[in-house]
Amino acid sequence: MSRCLSYKYLRKIEGGSICCPQSFFFNLFFFFFLYYGFNPKHILSQQKRLQKELLAMQNDPPPGMTLNEKSVQNTITHWIVDMEEHLAHCTKERNFSWLFKFSSRYPFDSPQVMFTGENIPVHPHVYSNVHICLSILTEDWSPAPASVQSVCLSIISMLSSCKEKGRESRRPPDNSFYVRTCNKNPKKTKWWYHDDTC
Repeated sequence: MSRCLSYKYLRKIEGGSICCPQSFFFNLFFFFFLYYGFNPKHILSQQKRLQKELLAMQNDPPPGMTLNEKSVQNTITHWIVDMEEHLAHCTKERNFSWLFKFSSRYPFDSPQVMFTGENIPVHPHVYSNVHICLSILTEDWSPAPASVQSVCLSIISMLSSCKEKGRESRRPPDNSFYVRTCNKNPKKTKWWYHDDTC
């Protein structure tokens, strides 16, 4: 059966011969980074959107999910969402939690989403370092329809649709290699989405 695999670039671009600080492309990139990365409008947009979604998760969360109120006491950019036990029937672990990290570019940039806590599901799309291979978290993210609630529902759908359940479930086939070599930020992985069946 095909699985969800991480894709590693075979070549790393290093050295001044390719990334020359004096080059036109570097200066152009630096300009866009400064403009888009530190634009106050993006920060205001992020805060407004997060406040709206926070109220939605507090007042009308998806069935079986609750926002961990302690996680948002000090910052609005880090959330923990807890899933009730009856939704975890697809795997042998129970009481899952997800950590959401929002950048200043949210909602135009998707959040980092990882499992957190003691229980990490054994699933072909979930790595043992809590990274999740799910297209809505990267290339299929769209700021209009996508939200924290839609991400939660997508993860639940991914877990429940797995053909291998309980003791038969397993990690992605490249789990050991990926965990050794990946970046701590799962959004920096070039994912290869080729399996919607497991």
